[in-house]
Amino acid sequence: MASSVEWRDKKYDEIFEQEIRGLERRRLSDSACTVEDLEGVLQHLYIMDGADWYGRGSVQDITMAATIAAYEHFIAQWKAGENNLILP
Repeated sequence: MASSVEWRDKKYDEIFEQEIRGLERRRLSDSACTVEDLEGVLQHLYIMDGADWYGRGSVQDITMAATIAAYEHFIAQWKAGENNLILP
């Protein structure tokens, strides 16, 4: 039974880290990118998440949840003045 949940956690972590790296790259390479820009994307993600009338399926639900969490986390860190980006 544990393996049925394990893949979900692994997928969530994979997507979360992928989104964080993408947001870090964007912030480093796009000097015009602002926290307000990312908040706008986050608002759009909330709308997309709420518009799941027909059901996306578990993989897409996990992807959406991890993506939203990554944006929320990244924005909160940016606003807190934390500039410790984790890019290699």
